[in-house]
Amino acid sequence: MPELIEPDAGRHAAWLESHREWGPGLHEDGFGIGPDDEVDSAPGFAAWVDRLRSRPARLWWIVEQEVVLGGIALRPFTNDDVLRTGHIGYGIRPSARGRGLATWALAQALPRARKAGLERALLVCMDDNAASIRTIERSGGVLDRTVDDGHGLVRHYWISL
Repeated sequence: MPELIEPDAGRHAAWLESHREWGPGLHEDGFGIGPDDEVDSAPGFAAWVDRLRSRPARLWWIVEQEVVLGGIALRPFTNDDVLRTGHIGYGIRPSARGRGLATWALAQALPRARKAGLERALLVCMDDNAASIRTIERSGGVLDRTVDDGHGLVRHYWISL
């Protein structure tokens, strides 16, 4: 059974295994990794985890039997970045996709978003991401608009809480 856990520097090896499976880039929605974050060394990873825990966004890793399967982020505030990236973002490592983990994690995050004071949550995904579209729509997402962000078409959904 999966669980959501807060980022933990003690899970460095398990997190790195997941991170490496994604391949190069910063496409791991839900992990909160930035271009300047150094996560390969234990001290760099611990510093990154400390930064994650100090942010106003809440982040959880999706873990099952000590394997990091993905991550989900809740940004319980609205600003220009959130209007572009959404209140909730998630990502599942490639080998764990197709098991319903994103739907499960989103179902865990939505009540937390409501408890944090949101009345509705914005979720965004690329227009060609059929799995994420299904996840959001199964969770009650209503398409608001589709925009071209310069990297492709992005769908904006709202979920009433």
